[in-house]
Amino acid sequence: TGLDMLVPDETGLVTVRVEDKYNMSLQYIEDGGRILCFVEVVQLPVDAPKAVYRDLLAGGLFGSETAGGYFALEPESETVIYNYFFDGGAAARDPEGFASTLENILQVCELWDERIRSGMEDASGVQPAPMHGPYSHGAFFA
Repeated sequence: TGLDMLVPDETGLVTVRVEDKYNMSLQYIEDGGRILCFVEVVQLPVDAPKAVYRDLLAGGLFGSETAGGYFALEPESETVIYNYFFDGGAAARDPEGFASTLENILQVCELWDERIRSGMEDASGVQPAPMHGPYSHGAFFA
């Protein structure tokens, strides 16, 4: 990547903690030469209102509000995960563009973190837990 802080382990995974708030992970997928970027956005309470899930699904329609990424839910921790695939070859040819996209990913995650928390407050008055998820190692992208 040309970024010293992004040195993968033996499985091709690197995780960084960004702004002491987000864990950003990159996993090289040899089959297809892609890089999966995933960011832990927010941990939802078990009884999160339907409106929060609806907003996540509707916002991800055609990638219109997610910059082409998509959301998933880690079922054990109820953590909302933002996922984005990079073409590994393109990332290697343009490390500055790769880094810029990572910054953009982090901005998208910040917006959605605020949006989800606001939706939780509006619906129930309960705030989601601070992000200290199961993948805590470290980074942030956009």
